[in-house]
Amino acid sequence: MTAYLNALGLICALGRGKAEVARRLLGGDGSGMQPYPKAVTGRQLPVGAVTEKLPSLADTPLQHATRNNQMLLAAIEEIEADLHEAIARFGRSRIGVVMGTSTTGIQEATQGITDLVREGQLPSSYHYGHQELSAPASFLSERLQLSGPSYSISTACTSSARALLSAKRLLDAGLCDAVICGGVDTLCDLTLQGFSALEATSERICNPYSVNRDGINIGEAAAVFLMTQESAPVALLGAGASSDAHHISAPDPQGLGAIEAMRKALSSAATQAEQIGYLNLHGTATRHNDAMESLAVAAVFPSGVPCSSSKPLTGHTLGAAGALEAAFCWLALSEHNPARLLPPHRWDGQQDAELPRMNLIAAGTTMAAAGQRRMMTNSFAFGGNNISLILGDAP
Repeated sequence: MTAYLNALGLICALGRGKAEVARRLLGGDGSGMQPYPKAVTGRQLPVGAVTEKLPSLADTPLQHATRNNQMLLAAIEEIEADLHEAIARFGRSRIGVVMGTSTTGIQEATQGITDLVREGQLPSSYHYGHQELSAPASFLSERLQLSGPSYSISTACTSSARALLSAKRLLDAGLCDAVICGGVDTLCDLTLQGFSALEATSERICNPYSVNRDGINIGEAAAVFLMTQESAPVALLGAGASSDAHHISAPDPQGLGAIEAMRKALSSAATQAEQIGYLNLHGTATRHNDAMESLAVAAVFPSGVPCSSSKPLTGHTLGAAGALEAAFCWLALSEHNPARLLPPHRWDGQQDAELPRMNLIAAGTTMAAAGQRRMMTNSFAFGGNNISLILGDAP
């Protein structure tokens, strides 16, 4: 059965809430990147940081008192009325929670361990639960007093895209009538140091698909949907996942897993490649990822497809990226986009001649006017973990 994305709450480097994010995303209103406040391996790195004041967790048990949960609560507050309506209609036992994350509260845990090493004891603010990967889902279920299925998914950069697929499966199986699904990840020293050690980070705003690309920027975000089988303007039409296990961190250079995920998504949505009006690329701006994805896109879309990467605007939000970029497609399909604009591709325009040419779209590009609109978004992760989602107008 069709799954509908009835409500969306989000916060990222482009702002807080659907209206502000849609305006900056679709209008080509610059980037949300800014310098990280401390040097990383001796370098000053740009990051997609959230600067808005976040909700207080003063009334929350210590184990849930993390910036990650503050970000998640900021997204939840935008759809609070929709959630309470769903609770009243379906009951607390019939609403599930599936969240994707990769960092959870590791920054708070790292700070606690640092104090232990320096001072000989853990600070009173430390709780082991901060770093548990289950924390986002547990936090939401407890805060909203829900007793339906509740779990987190951590498959690196595909985590929250897989959360949407898992949410749909809960609905299809009849285990839930509604699912709160999405993802959240926050900036932390450990992640920045780790990607820098892999020589994967750039000191400039990232430049996907350019011959001059030299690495990623890291960002933070929370994006949360309320998914049901009750009709809404935007639907999750299909999804495809694969795991090629090519390498622990490098993608399969031929893009076989990515191709499989995209083709599975098209089959799931009963859609031909020519019917996809826009593709949100994973587009990390690393040498290997962009080369792999360009080959995969050329294989699945031989006639081309309008596409862009949104990571120069928000940074790579890791476990939140899949849900955030699905949210960007949702915004492009929604009433927040009356001009029918597509998210533009920000780069220097210097095509890499060694890659298949892609239809990377400029600001002001609009969707085709006729027929049901369909958009695909790609997420690829360490370990050869791949997922593609297709969102579109309700059938």
